[in-house]
Amino acid sequence: DMTMPEVDGLGVARALAGQANRPAVVFVTAHDDFAVEAFDCDAVDYVLKPVAQERLERAVERAQARRAAPPETPLTPEKPASEWIEEFWVPHRSELIRVAASDLERIDAERDYVRLHVGHQNGNGRSYMMLHTIAGLEARLDPECFIRLHRSTIVRRDRIAGLKHDGLGVWSAELVDGSMQRIGRTYLPRVKAMAGR
Repeated sequence: DMTMPEVDGLGVARALAGQANRPAVVFVTAHDDFAVEAFDCDAVDYVLKPVAQERLERAVERAQARRAAPPETPLTPEKPASEWIEEFWVPHRSELIRVAASDLERIDAERDYVRLHVGHQNGNGRSYMMLHTIAGLEARLDPECFIRLHRSTIVRRDRIAGLKHDGLGVWSAELVDGSMQRIGRTYLPRVKAMAGR
């Protein structure tokens, strides 16, 4: 279980991850807020309760495929793992959806949650809610790719089309999808430095 008093499911998965012949780990839980940490522990799947039979069968098939796969033998020396998060697993109905960090356009804080925005530039915009603080997420995102504009907004740097000033001291970032995102005073110096100003 994800919330046991001494060693929880994540602790067990972390301990198993260090083994040479580690088992394929599938989390089955009612808690959707541990998915990112579970996949950081190399989990095969993360199934939310109540569990549908076909969903459980898919998880077992993935686990069996992982166990049947030959051990990975790198042809070249392994590159060190990135310290920055590369993907998110977000709850959507009774499943988890993979969202690549490279597909993110904007992240908005909504109380204890964040809303991940993807696909708005090409007209197929979607957003996903995830239980996480924006400050915690900012610490896990590559600062070369993402910048915080406001206490409630992070954007992907390459989605910023320009910076605009309203003449009254308020700056905004225009994104490539045409939306305007206000820049907070605290974050303005960093945004201007990004623009070489």
